Amino acid sequence: MRLWTKCSIVLAALLWLPLAGQAEGVDELPADIAEKLYAEDMLDPMQPIGPSAYRDWKAPNPPPWTIGYASSYAGNTWRAGVMDRLIQELIPKWKKLGLLKEVIVTQSNLKDALQIQQMRQLVDRGVDALIVCCSNPTALNQTVQYAYEKGIPTFSFVGYLTSPYSINSSANYQLAGHRMGTWMADELGGSGKVLVVEGIPGTSGSDSQDRGIKAGLGEYSDIEIVGSIAGMWTDQVAQAEVQKWLATHPGQLDGIVVQSAAEMGVLNALKQSGRDMIPVTIGGELGAICYWRKNIDYISGAYHVWPPGDDFELIWDIMMRTLQGQGPRLQSVMVDIIPFGKDDVMAMMGEDCDENNKLWAHVGPQVWGSKEFLDHFFLRPADPEAYKASDH
Repeated sequence: MRLWTKCSIVLAALLWLPLAGQAEGVDELPADIAEKLYAEDMLDPMQPIGPSAYRDWKAPNPPPWTIGYASSYAGNTWRAGVMDRLIQELIPKWKKLGLLKEVIVTQSNLKDALQIQQMRQLVDRGVDALIVCCSNPTALNQTVQYAYEKGIPTFSFVGYLTSPYSINSSANYQLAGHRMGTWMADELGGSGKVLVVEGIPGTSGSDSQDRGIKAGLGEYSDIEIVGSIAGMWTDQVAQAEVQKWLATHPGQLDGIVVQSAAEMGVLNALKQSGRDMIPVTIGGELGAICYWRKNIDYISGAYHVWPPGDDFELIWDIMMRTLQGQGPRLQSVMVDIIPFGKDDVMAMMGEDCDENNKLWAHVGPQVWGSKEFLDHFFLRPADPEAYKASDH
């Protein structure tokens, strides 16, 4: 064999080796994103982060597409915020772009069997994609596979499904919970008794965040978790459950870590109990932020963990990109939570605000999950709003 031929073979092999060894999924992301949002010690161990089943997939049908939104619950302020963004902004916008025909919405009131039935009905009705929210991480998996076999992808937001045929988007909730837990511990000077108010136990978003909260609090030897109750992400439920807990636990309590949307209920329970207004974690409910605005030194800071409209727009853009064949790299697209402080609150509203306001603050999709950020998660990234079926 001639020398140049041998050299060519060796060179080709050397060039091929890095590509052959490059893993699909998280390893394809920029290092800063992978290290911040996918670090193993701050990731729910059940969070699916492998390569997406839709890397080389494209919708069988051209647009305009019909979308099925199989919601699991309608009874809190967060869900209302999602529906407001969907109806007021997303449907008109994407219809005008010629990419959306209609959105069919169902509600299952936290009943897995009913949600499964509704999803199957939507599949049999011929939707082009399914969106689900805040669900049990395993209960829907067979139905997600059923949809996949019919050419219909499932998109889960605010929590994950463990099916390899779903695409998930959310903040890293274990990381978010850890930050909330350590924030509360620092707010209390590293010592005190804390009550934890979960969301809906059994849902991935609630369980991940609860795990992170308790891990963060657990890093402080002089912090004691004195109780853990379910607020069901609903103000009325959280208020009743906290009132019952306070009535049966008259001893010392120094802080309450609560998953939004339930902080207004917790604040109301404290007000009616006659106790001191101890620190409570605040999320995005405007009524709770208003209480903080009127008592600006009440707490030092807070986090936007899941602003509803922005959260829904995130999964919507991921869905549209996937239908267009942009090729999601991995199963779960994760974003960071957004801190906010006293100056932000004062800029957001005046002291004449309404403490019963059930609407939510939003950070905006450009902050929450911008086009530039989402480009990193797709093999063939493009502006989803510029898509024309005739060009493909």
